[in-house]
Formats: sequence, C-alpha cells, structure tokens
Amino acid sequence: MDRRVEILLRVGLAFAFLYPPVSAYLDPYAWIGFFPQFLRDIAGNDALLLHAFGVVEIALGAWVLFGRNIFWPSAIMVGMLAGIVLLNWRAMDILFRDISILALALALALEHWKRERPTPSAYVPS
Repeated sequence: MDRRVEILLRVGLAFAFLYPPVSAYLDPYAWIGFFPQFLRDIAGNDALLLHAFGVVEIALGAWVLFGRNIFWPSAIMVGMLAGIVLLNWRAMDILFRDISILALALALALEHWKRERPTPSAYVPS
C-alpha cells in the first residue's frame, strides 16, 4: 500500500476514535444512549462507563496514529464498531457512517495482517 494512502487511512480512523471521547466529556448525555442498557446496568455508573470506554478509544486512536503493529488496534476497532452497529441497529440513520469507518478499520487490519504475520522462513531452525 502506498504510504500516503496508509497515512490518510490511519488519520481518518484515529480521528473517528479520538473525537467521541472529547465530545462525550463535553456532553455525556449525547453519547451514553449508545450503550445498551445491559452494559449500563453492569457498570452501574454511566459516567464511569462512558469515560472508561473513552480511555480505550483514545488509546486505540493514538496506537493507530503513532504506533506499530497496526493490525491489533485496527482489529479491535472492527470489533468495537461491529458491536456498536449491531447493538444499536435501530439507530441506523445515525450509525450508517460507522459501517464506513468499520470498513476503513478492516482494510487497515487486513493490510497489516499480511505485513505483520511471520513468514514461514522465520520458523526454519538455524
């Protein structure tokens, strides 16, 4: 993959994960509704759930933006986005963009999976 294309993909995916925690900090009521009630019940504290999730989003966004082994955060992001869409499918008028972001994360994960997996020659005893 062209390095410029990868940088654009990484910046776009990182932004999609760095913006929500900042916005949720400023207006938590706009975001807490995307958590299914069973998760809110398990957490017992909406603010804690929202901000803990935000810390994870920031860590993943920073990892994709600045890190190595991009397969792992991208794959985790795919799972998170799939969960968000599946658990909130009734809000598809809002979440349809998340499917595009999920595809972006999947593209990065697949590209880096090809690059980062060990080659068979790495297992040849010397």
